[in-house]
Amino acid sequence: MLLYDAISPAPRCLRMFILEKQLHLPAVKVDVMRGENREAAYLAANPAGQTPALRLDDGTTLAEAVAIAEYLEELHPEPSLIGRTPEERAQTRMWWRRVELNVTEFIHNAFHYAEGLPRFTPRIPVAPEAAQGLKRIAQDRVAWLDRMFGDGPYLCGERFTAADIWLYVWLDFGAGVQQPFDRRLPKIGPWFERIAARPTAAASRNLLATS
Repeated sequence: MLLYDAISPAPRCLRMFILEKQLHLPAVKVDVMRGENREAAYLAANPAGQTPALRLDDGTTLAEAVAIAEYLEELHPEPSLIGRTPEERAQTRMWWRRVELNVTEFIHNAFHYAEGLPRFTPRIPVAPEAAQGLKRIAQDRVAWLDRMFGDGPYLCGERFTAADIWLYVWLDFGAGVQQPFDRRLPKIGPWFERIAARPTAAASRNLLATS
């Protein structure tokens, strides 16, 4: 297998997942800042032009960080980051889906349309007039997640899961692009510090790329 890695939130989510799994995958860097992911060589592997991607041993390529994480969990079920039982897996996917639909998508698009506008205008359709509204919605949804957060240390109670990884990485990214969340939130505030203290949180800032 070969991982196409990049400096971007979705690849960082997958990196932290891989580090928590203690997996060692060969990787190459895709320079998204200069648009390498939009060039013919990369598009031949992943026509969507997004990172990360995973080339399998048979030459086919998987895209989308969530799909790759699911695939790796099936190959390497321990330590479990999605779940060992149907119930655990469903619970993880429930929270994972809440995070993606209600937080990460809004943070991501708000960045595209505001701070990232000079970079993304030539690449994708942009709507700068929507940026402030998207930022407001993202913060509202973080507070909504906080209100649903249970008594355990993690989104899935006592289990640290991929859902925690995805929310942490995107909130950390948001803090760096003028979308800081309210650290006073009673559940997510302490939760964020708890996840940030994991060794993989800092390690995931660095590319896994070997070339």
